[in-house]
Amino acid sequence: MAYRLAADGVLVLHLAFIAWVVFGALVVLRCPRLAALHVPALGWAVALELNGWRCPLTPLENLLRARAGQAGFEGGFIEHYLLGVIYPAGLTPTIQLWLGLGALLINLPPYAWLACRRWRQRSRRHR
Repeated sequence: MAYRLAADGVLVLHLAFIAWVVFGALVVLRCPRLAALHVPALGWAVALELNGWRCPLTPLENLLRARAGQAGFEGGFIEHYLLGVIYPAGLTPTIQLWLGLGALLINLPPYAWLACRRWRQRSRRHR
């Protein structure tokens, strides 16, 4: 029971991390200091996707599920939990590339807006 709860906790943490990566820049608009947490998370997630690496949370969840007597799964978190709904054919390197670029493109406008706002504030102070 404890291993199953731990595996479910890893699953929730994994999903929260993905949501943070995808939508974190919107939170950073309200609290710019959180960029120090979001930018590294975004960089890590994009690097995982662009290089085809597996997130370390996936084997951890599989290990905990196996210890709980449940079946683990093949592939990565996105492929197992999300791509079955979004992309029935499965995860390919091309899809991974687009997922990584998509995360960057979603977060680019809020960061560009923040950078412009900061640049305007600095230029006003130096007048």
